[in-house]
Amino acid sequence: MSVRIEKDGVVTTVVLSRPERRNAVDRETAEALAEAIRAFEADEEAHVAVLYGDHGTFCAGADLKAIAEGRGNRLEFDGDAPMGPTRMVPKKPVIAAIAGHAVAGGLELALFCDLRVAEESAILGVYCRRFGVPLIDGGTVRLPRIVGLGRALDLILTGRGVDAREALAMGLVDRVVPNGKAREEAEALARHIASFPPTCMRNDRLSTYESLDLSFEEAMRNEFRRGREALAREALDGAARFTRKAF
Repeated sequence: MSVRIEKDGVVTTVVLSRPERRNAVDRETAEALAEAIRAFEADEEAHVAVLYGDHGTFCAGADLKAIAEGRGNRLEFDGDAPMGPTRMVPKKPVIAAIAGHAVAGGLELALFCDLRVAEESAILGVYCRRFGVPLIDGGTVRLPRIVGLGRALDLILTGRGVDAREALAMGLVDRVVPNGKAREEAEALARHIASFPPTCMRNDRLSTYESLDLSFEEAMRNEFRRGREALAREALDGAARFTRKAF
């Protein structure tokens, strides 16, 4: 199977495994990735997901060999994206564990995630620039929101690759870890995030995303609305734990 789900308590790891194509994503793999994220969303016991590319490569993008053979990825706007889940905003956090290359559509898969943990030798970039393949899985939308307009245009226009240290400096990745440790460190980060009261964490996360498309006043009102929901569900217990120093 090109995609498998591995669960460890509250952490779900979605593993992309197509070593013969450097984890490039064809139509069937895109469908499997989307279904894996939907399964994570529906699993009440799963609090945080990790997206990991096996065999030393995160993802080399869309499978251009399959496209050249007439077996292209899905190109309709309604429904799943060409790379699978990249039109989704999951209600729970997803962390990318990046080893090797995360390029073209693979970069867009990484941008779909909330956080990115990259190994020291990782390379990220818009390599599809070289082949006339556009960013249609959220790359032009998410990249400038994450790294800023100037840095996003640098990557989008030049198609150059950036190493993990430069990616960290521009905010493209959030952690740099030793080679071979991306999955381990991403899963440890996932367990840490999952240790927090879930309603508060998820509502703060969702408010952050929603604020990007709202005016300041609307965003403040939305934050307050989501915050009150968290207060009603979790704050009393949290205050009690604080007074007992049980944290």
